[in-house]
Amino acid sequence: MESPLPPDELGRRLTEVYDAVGPLYRRAQRLVEQGLAPERISVGVRAVLALLHRGGPMTVPQMGRAQSISRQFVQRMVNDAAARGLVESVPNPAHRRSSLIRLTDEGRSVITAVVDREHRMLREVGGDLTDTEVTACLRVLGVMLTALDHVDVG
Repeated sequence: MESPLPPDELGRRLTEVYDAVGPLYRRAQRLVEQGLAPERISVGVRAVLALLHRGGPMTVPQMGRAQSISRQFVQRMVNDAAARGLVESVPNPAHRRSSLIRLTDEGRSVITAVVDREHRMLREVGGDLTDTEVTACLRVLGVMLTALDHVDVG
């Protein structure tokens, strides 16, 4: 087993990761936007639908924290999705003043189609990646994300 990197070297290597993640994120977002054309939903609405699909009903503040984006932005995306009949507000047994947002049947159908199409596209990535490599990548990104927990998302 390898030894952890010294702090100076770790800092340089993680800078390389940030430098790669930025363009990757922007290109992937453009690809997702192109793939969303059949459903005519925005990347923001897609993110809300995917979060609810994975995690079940949530409040707007919970979604904002989970996505590290502002509650106001999430609320706008929820409003857009609700106007399209993709999500609905239901009473929250844990907190009367903060409704739960959940997928409608139409919303579930839309996000399933979007995710299935994305999975088909990502199958073509190649690179002979192993499960161990993907797990290590997710670990590194998770540690980097945790290190930024103090950053205010507005």
